[in-house]
Amino acid sequence: MGPVSTRTILTSRDMSWFRDGPSLSTAARGAAAALARRIGLDSHRVAEVAIAVTEAATNVQRHATDGALLLRTLHTQDEAAVEFVTVDSGPGMVDVTASLADGASSAGTLGIGLGAVARLADHFDVHSVPGKGTVMAAQFWSRQADGQGVAAALTAGRQCVSGMTRPISGEITCGDAWSARLDTVTDTGTGTGTGTGTDPGHPAVLVMMCDGLGHGPLAARASAAAVEAFHDTPATDPEGIMRAVHRALRGTRGGAAAVARIEPAARRVQYCGVGNISGFLIGHDTRKTLISVPGIVGANMRRLRTFEEPLPEGGALTMHSDGLTERWDHMALPGLLHHAPLVVAGQLLREAGVRRDDASVVVVKGVW
Repeated sequence: MGPVSTRTILTSRDMSWFRDGPSLSTAARGAAAALARRIGLDSHRVAEVAIAVTEAATNVQRHATDGALLLRTLHTQDEAAVEFVTVDSGPGMVDVTASLADGASSAGTLGIGLGAVARLADHFDVHSVPGKGTVMAAQFWSRQADGQGVAAALTAGRQCVSGMTRPISGEITCGDAWSARLDTVTDTGTGTGTGTGTDPGHPAVLVMMCDGLGHGPLAARASAAAVEAFHDTPATDPEGIMRAVHRALRGTRGGAAAVARIEPAARRVQYCGVGNISGFLIGHDTRKTLISVPGIVGANMRRLRTFEEPLPEGGALTMHSDGLTERWDHMALPGLLHHAPLVVAGQLLREAGVRRDDASVVVVKGVW
């Protein structure tokens, strides 16, 4: 096997959920401003972040029957940003384009309208289904003197992997975790399913998800160990990574885990899972289940098996814990696959998430 280099894909930190209620907009605005200041955004950009978050949160308060706002920071090697996502169930928007027009702000908001929120953000996306609900996502990076977003914002806008985690009701710590990294192979080799044979101009995407058994801090400890092992191991094939995760989870309560390796140049995905992580390849009118074997990573992990499937044209890979049921139908969400991975993840969480368990979902799309 030739030399391999890996690097972390854009990651999220400092994640906080704010539930719908009378104080949603106030709490979210204060937290967003504090987060923006903490990562070094200037005072003008901090104010813009606070205004946009308030507008989005107020829309959830006024129109949704149930909703929440997720606030977090994003980090590249050199830059940081504030990102928010709103996920709501409710009437949705009949005409998204009209809702984004200037002057279309809902009564009781700041009056700037969602279109202005879109202009303030370096990356903005919204998907709404009438009678079901809406997911909106926005990123705010530092601004240069010319008023343009930094190069990192452009990278984030083309982000191919994103997702979210949500703790069980009553907890602030989620026992689920996911992470992603790139595998750039500098020596193409012969192609053995262990990371060689990849076109060096089209790096593979590696994604890992872990659901620590139970919930709360001990489950979070297990999933954090899985994330650390995922990034520390030199292995770039799913089975090799799973073995590293298995070793790392010994001494913890263990969990379910799965690793996917997406190779855009070869138009294939390799998938290895143990336990109740659900993996699917979705196309515009198809859904293919990816198989996991029974067992507990870190305790009773049986013989690993890697399954290979072709990547669906214009489709996506989704992975989620059992905090989402499998009874979701992306074909009932028109146009979903035209949206960013984070918005797709948010819609799946809204459609299938349960409150009696930790929940996590990650989506990969736009690289094949």
